[in-house]
Amino acid sequence: MNEGDAVPRRQRLTRAQAKARTREQLLDAAARTFARKGYAGASVEEIAESAGYTIGALYSNFAGKEQLFLELMAARGERRVNAVAEVLGTEDPVDALAGLLERAAGRDPDLMALRAEFWLYAVRNPEAMGALRAQQCQQADALIEVIGAAMERWGTPRDVPPAEVAAVVLAMFQGLVRQRRIDPDRVSGDLFVRGLRWLFAGLGSGPPGAER
Repeated sequence: MNEGDAVPRRQRLTRAQAKARTREQLLDAAARTFARKGYAGASVEEIAESAGYTIGALYSNFAGKEQLFLELMAARGERRVNAVAEVLGTEDPVDALAGLLERAAGRDPDLMALRAEFWLYAVRNPEAMGALRAQQCQQADALIEVIGAAMERWGTPRDVPPAEVAAVVLAMFQGLVRQRRIDPDRVSGDLFVRGLRWLFAGLGSGPPGAER
């Protein structure tokens, strides 16, 4: 596409499409600004300027900084849920989940800073804790399907609740992502998959290749 083609293509956007693109660009700018300055230090003026919009455009899409922040974290949470859902049809969900660790640690450098900001915000603003809880539940529910399928495939005792195993796996995943961002030399890309195999071995159902 040459430079002259860009203008009519932009003009063909519907009003809804243009609004959706504006919101996405504002959310991306908010992610960068919140990660760099924190929730308290970020201003809506700076976010709008970073996205290339006026403050009026920001307020026409979001009620204010709080709504922008909560919608940003909801959108990031949905992406992670969708990523987990993608592994449901794989033959080896353990390897697929390990791949998620690698991508989560390297693809979005602002992710861990945003998660820390969201946690601090929820602790200081109890009404936001519900949003954080809902986000965690979404991720856990998607993970339960993967873990349940893996447990059935590997013969895990039926009295082991998949929801509890999923909670342990999610905590391990989040912790290793954080550690890998800090020191990738000590947390290799395959450590998560080995950790999962150790976990299932401890449940008495060691999957193929489990280290005992």
